Amino acid sequence: MPRKSAHPAPKEALYVRLPPEAVAKLDRAAEALGVAKKDLVAGLVERHVDPDSRRGLEELGRLSPARLVTTRVGEGPTVTVGSYSFHPVELPDVLTAEQAGQLLQIPVATVLELAEAGELPGRRLGSLWRFSRAALVAWLAEPRGRRGRR
Repeated sequence: MPRKSAHPAPKEALYVRLPPEAVAKLDRAAEALGVAKKDLVAGLVERHVDPDSRRGLEELGRLSPARLVTTRVGEGPTVTVGSYSFHPVELPDVLTAEQAGQLLQIPVATVLELAEAGELPGRRLGSLWRFSRAALVAWLAEPRGRRGRR
């Protein structure tokens, strides 16, 4: 059995914004395996990211949503030319709990907890919650002392 080092390897912060579907998959995988998401991501990078070989870069390029063209210039470094376009996503007028969390930049569990407590404007439709985008923005703009139970 390998011994654990008294000094763990230094770590660096990595902040990324992922599509909600990717975040949900990562959450489910980490929960099912009982590991931290950071350890899961580190393992995936260790196993699947090889920036030191042409084949590894080509495989990574196929995963990227932007089309990348890689050209070797003489014996020097690889020059990567690519394009990326940004298309803002407009949220609908009626939001799910997940979309409300995205709008408010808080976890879905917090959205549901606030809604159940009557602190966040929303409507329960059967077992699902729905939220008015305009009502959430208005609620967020209210001074904290004026927010009453709904």
